[in-house]
Amino acid sequence: MPEDDIIWDVSHQCYPHKILTGRRDKMSGLRQLGGISGFCKRKESEYDSFGAGHSSTSISAAQGMSVAKSLLNKRKNNCIAVIGDGAITGGMAYEAMNNAGYLRSRMIVVLNDNGQVSLPTGTQTAGGVVPASQLSAYTSNLLVSKPFQDFRDFAKNVNRLFPENVQDINKRLDEYARGMVSGGTLFEELGFYYVGPVDGHDLENLVPILEKLRDSDSTKPVLLHLKTTKGYGYPPAEQASDKMHGVAKFDLATGVQVKGKSIAPSLTSIFANSLIDAATEDRSVVGITAAMPGGTGMDIFGRRFPKRTYDVGIAEQHAVTFAAGMACEGLKPFCCIYSTFLQRGYDQVVHDVATQNLPVRLILDRAGVVGNDGPTHHGCYDLAYLGCIPNLTIMAPADEIDLKNMVMTCAAFDDGPTVLRYPRGTGYGAEKLQKLFGFKLENGEIPAKGKEVKNYCTSHCRFRLSLCSATNIFLSAFPLQ
Repeated sequence: MPEDDIIWDVSHQCYPHKILTGRRDKMSGLRQLGGISGFCKRKESEYDSFGAGHSSTSISAAQGMSVAKSLLNKRKNNCIAVIGDGAITGGMAYEAMNNAGYLRSRMIVVLNDNGQVSLPTGTQTAGGVVPASQLSAYTSNLLVSKPFQDFRDFAKNVNRLFPENVQDINKRLDEYARGMVSGGTLFEELGFYYVGPVDGHDLENLVPILEKLRDSDSTKPVLLHLKTTKGYGYPPAEQASDKMHGVAKFDLATGVQVKGKSIAPSLTSIFANSLIDAATEDRSVVGITAAMPGGTGMDIFGRRFPKRTYDVGIAEQHAVTFAAGMACEGLKPFCCIYSTFLQRGYDQVVHDVATQNLPVRLILDRAGVVGNDGPTHHGCYDLAYLGCIPNLTIMAPADEIDLKNMVMTCAAFDDGPTVLRYPRGTGYGAEKLQKLFGFKLENGEIPAKGKEVKNYCTSHCRFRLSLCSATNIFLSAFPLQ
């Protein structure tokens, strides 16, 4: 049985954890049919204390476990949340820290700070090419000076010798000194005991710190801040951390990945280039992404229109309402989010966009089944959870030509919010258009009629759906009916 509960946020970092917890012989089947998951999964191992895939959930889960152990008088083992500087930009992480500090929940948060908030890092946006996080800027400026840390420890020991009223004065002086030198004490103001920054690769120094935190009788939460380098110790990964974030099979010596050749461009790149065409014609077109510029094509758009590209970090709720505010003032925001991640901004779609009938363009990449990322990332629910919302116009292309035209349709349509969803992968090599045109939204196309056709429509929501990845399969099977 595990002695401590370790909750890995997102859980991209869980591969070593899986190797160390009895799954080394199963790693060859990682992310494959019948193999083990690429993320933590409770039913896979008792050492996977909490499942993950989406970000910013670990601190809430760890706090819930900590409170439950206390109420049920369970063994006082540690609840440890391991979270990156990208995931901690998510609002849910701050909600959890605020509550944990308020309740003085006994728990440890390990902040893995490697300077990579968005994928890829370095996308040209309206905020520059730095990570889309003021927290990253804050933690980068935190004091690393060992002499100051030693002085602070010395001062605390001396402080205990003074009467209580003098201790209060010294405590305020210590806070003032830290505020002057390190630019503030954000985590301590949230009620955490802050330790760091610590070199996350210096095991001789790190292990004793972890042991002290494990054995501490502290009655309030602790945040251990580690500075790390992504891919540390493997040169190909250090030099191309974005490309090595999620990999296919690759050559261990060179890091070169083996990928199948495609005769057609990806739908993501087709969307991005179509949006560039629309933005060239219309200066009010802007793009928004929630820390996934590479996955949504906003990195391509950003190279052409950096001042009109906005990476808000892992903040889907904010992204949707940010787009709604833009639409109020006459901009044409294309809010580009994976289908599975828009689930996190659902209330904003309902309350801030659809209820006010604002012309926000919601672009859902990775609609449908996404492959080896598994159930946490499949975009299977958007038609159900969006189809019931008033005022939305929902579109899905049959091929590349449809996709290009639907982008132009979204750009031209100002009478309400639109949704454009398309799957991961490439198109079918459809011929290039000489000239783009928009669709009449009330009219759909019926490529073939079967024995029975049911037409579904409501007065609240309009559909033009072809379901790109399935259309050609359906048509090829049509003669078999």
